[in-house]
Amino acid sequence: MSKETDIMEYFDEILPNAACELNYSKDYELVIAVMLSAQTTDKSVNQVTAHLFKDFPTLNSLAEAKYEDIANEIRSLGLYQTKAKNIILIARQLLDEFDGKVPSDKQKLMTLPGVGNKTANVIRAEIFKIPEFPVDTHIARISKRLALAKSDDDVLAIEKKLRRKFPRERYILLHHQFIHFGRYLCKAKNPDCKNCKLTKYCRENKLSQQSSKNLNAADSPVQLDNHSL
Repeated sequence: MSKETDIMEYFDEILPNAACELNYSKDYELVIAVMLSAQTTDKSVNQVTAHLFKDFPTLNSLAEAKYEDIANEIRSLGLYQTKAKNIILIARQLLDEFDGKVPSDKQKLMTLPGVGNKTANVIRAEIFKIPEFPVDTHIARISKRLALAKSDDDVLAIEKKLRRKFPRERYILLHHQFIHFGRYLCKAKNPDCKNCKLTKYCRENKLSQQSSKNLNAADSPVQLDNHSL
């Protein structure tokens, strides 16, 4: 069995229903939520958007909103000033250029303020079910730990490698499974290695084991023969 098959089967065992954890009820709300999630947790975004989308329930109301009002709504998020401007500009651009609809075309999506490659891929996968493999910090970390990518690969390089290694029809589910695995099990700090079945592939686990061996060797009493005295 290949490493990739091993990973897919393990993820299906422990995370069969992994899905997007950002709350939204309209397509444009997802665009805004994903944009807001940059350098911020999904939990924090959901707390903010619960009030934001209630106070500004339509695309028009967001497009006509005052910057100060939007900024106050999302003040708890990092980079809130830039993100507040982006919300208003996204709403206006969707209305002016796309008849109020979120486009599925990647290049068009990336013309929206605050929408880069990863965000566009998330939107395409989540809304339109187009096979994409967006790479966030969790996926980047897991890919490097499991030697699916090099330690110095950037997110675009990692994305290309993951797309080559895994079946296209699994991209969307795997994207969510990788994120959940990194968010709840293989955390950046204190990963749950004891309950993980992928440790045989893990670079950090091997480094940790080697470090422990070295420490044990250092603590062992030195055996001297008679000729050494």
